[in-house]
Amino acid sequence: MNISEKQKKILTLLADGEFHSGTYLADELGISRSAVWKQLQGLNEWGLQFSAVSGKGYRLEQALELLLEAKIREELSADVDTLIASLEIHDQIDSTNRYLVERAQLDAPTGSVCFAEYQSAGKGRRGRQWVSPYGGNIYLSILWRFQQGPAAISGLSLAIGVAVIRALKQYQINDIGLKWPNDIYSQGQKLGGILVEVSGETDGPCCAVIGLGLNLFMPEAEAEQINQAWTDLSKITGQRLLRNKLAGILLNQLLPVVSEYEDVGIQAFLEEWRSYDCLAGKAATLFIGQQQFEGVVQGIDANGMLLIERPDGSLQRFASGEVSFNHSVS
Repeated sequence: MNISEKQKKILTLLADGEFHSGTYLADELGISRSAVWKQLQGLNEWGLQFSAVSGKGYRLEQALELLLEAKIREELSADVDTLIASLEIHDQIDSTNRYLVERAQLDAPTGSVCFAEYQSAGKGRRGRQWVSPYGGNIYLSILWRFQQGPAAISGLSLAIGVAVIRALKQYQINDIGLKWPNDIYSQGQKLGGILVEVSGETDGPCCAVIGLGLNLFMPEAEAEQINQAWTDLSKITGQRLLRNKLAGILLNQLLPVVSEYEDVGIQAFLEEWRSYDCLAGKAATLFIGQQQFEGVVQGIDANGMLLIERPDGSLQRFASGEVSFNHSVS
């Protein structure tokens, strides 16, 4: 399923959420009014709903702010702008992470940045699909090369979580927390997720593709595919946020963290991460494959590993796993 050039132009014309006549759209696209109707029908496949009212024309049910490189770059600091080797925005892509993983194999430079309006196979943790409707959320991946090997960047996803919180606070969005190891939460509901994929030599140079999915506006019809409690920034703030501005603010926070991480490590972010920890002190179950470990979460240790106090009073450390709140949602 690919969005056509004509559909993209229709979206651009209808993005303001106002009514536009079929005649106007036909003239702008150089096609017949019946062809306009056919193009609009195709937008339903992307989760984009529109209204058709006689005498008024067509409008999208929800206004869209399409991503534009120039608008994103307007928000960037000079220092961050120099860290970006390339900034791509795709109308549709299977996965921004998969795209950059493939580009990395073709020697794409460090600082390659990829956004998408829509992902047909967005990647979540443990092979899950990340629900990615068109034009409503942030789907972002960054490619970065490190010289000291994967061990030197352990805990990177925790630092990325801190950077995301910093960006949201800059946008005056509070009441946001982090759920180990890489989820962004608000009031017990998932707002976003981080996926870091590392390739390269064990003791030599490696490449990380850092993916972020952040819910800004999730249509209810699309949200039916999500199998856990979720939220989005429009629910939290009561308004639609400016996507280009937020995309730029995110890059302003993410890229400095990524670029300095090999030098400063997880220790530079531990205390701040702990201040956002929404698991600490809560009863939870950790799933690792078919095994599960119950207990009370006691935060993270100096290496970013999860600490769980088991029912027998012992304290165990875990480097990976999936955590669910007990008697609550995850």
